[in-house]
Amino acid sequence: MSVRLQLAIMVGLMINAILFGIGIVTILSIPVLADNAKYSIPVLVVACFTITPFIAWLMAPRLRLRYWQDREQARKQQSV
Repeated sequence: MSVRLQLAIMVGLMINAILFGIGIVTILSIPVLADNAKYSIPVLVVACFTITPFIAWLMAPRLRLRYWQDREQARKQQSV
């Protein structure tokens, strides 16, 4: 298993929790969605599980680099 995949799995758990928390607060705050909670909450769960791997896969490489912002800026300056 690659390091990127390991990091994506670990970060994915946290991302999924954050997405679900934001979604459930939104659903319960909006009266129309709260009235249909038995339909909207399962949709939220499926959406969170679907979106999480993509976000985690994009974030994982940045966790490997200590100073990724400085390196990114240095690379941009070298290409100019």
